[in-house]
Amino acid sequence: MKTRRSERLVDMTNYLENRPYQLVPLTFFARRYQSAKSSISEDITIIKHVFLKQGIGLIETIPGAGGGVLFTPGINRQMATEFLQQLQQKLTDPQRILPGGYLYLSDVIGDPQILRQIGQLIATQYAKQPIDAIMTMATKGIPIAQSVAYYLNVPYVIVRRESKVTEGPTLSVNYDSGSISRVEKMELSKRSLPLHSRVIAIDDFMKGGGTVSGLRNLVHEFESELLGVTVLVESGKLVSAKKDQTVSLLQLDSLDVETKSLTMSTGSYLDQVDFTPFELNR
Repeated sequence: MKTRRSERLVDMTNYLENRPYQLVPLTFFARRYQSAKSSISEDITIIKHVFLKQGIGLIETIPGAGGGVLFTPGINRQMATEFLQQLQQKLTDPQRILPGGYLYLSDVIGDPQILRQIGQLIATQYAKQPIDAIMTMATKGIPIAQSVAYYLNVPYVIVRRESKVTEGPTLSVNYDSGSISRVEKMELSKRSLPLHSRVIAIDDFMKGGGTVSGLRNLVHEFESELLGVTVLVESGKLVSAKKDQTVSLLQLDSLDVETKSLTMSTGSYLDQVDFTPFELNR
């Protein structure tokens, strides 16, 4: 039965939003709704405008026999700035200070709405890049990596300090943890990441930079390429060499355990990301 335009728009929006980076032929929608391609094209134009306006992402129509409709998730600069400012305010609560100069982030990482927006922001950073996998360190980075993986439509792999029997043979590297001046080990199942993969690394908090350095070395051991590193929060005390290739959403400028005070600012994200494809008036 032929569907009405309002029904098509709702169903088509849902279909595309749940299939990022998947090319959908126009003929598929034409058969699905028993409508002409010209009508489907008009619907796509409407959805494209709304997606850009609402900061959902970019809808593209690829011409040719092998073409179709492609949804690339992404957010515009204004919405990214507003979200980061809200998150910055939320994280400057002195009650978040933990012994050792750490910051309590579990409630933020566990909030599905915040986690969804974090995933969308990081996905915007890597939009259109040829990524094969997302790498993260157990355990706090897992929810963030999972959210990013959904928006980029790529698998994520979990690096552990101690491998599990169920993961089979592993490849390991030693690294200087940095924050506690101790050499530790990280491992990744050999089956998790194919050789010569293009990888991005995700973590929740970078204090000494040791974990990120370890992830970089592990990617190298898999004969793969690290396209970038993104962290939710980084310490402002890191030297520039430790920040190389690392983008942060927020930066912890100061934290005093004794006086229970901290200051935080937006990180390098807004300066490093190209929002042009996701701006309405591009």
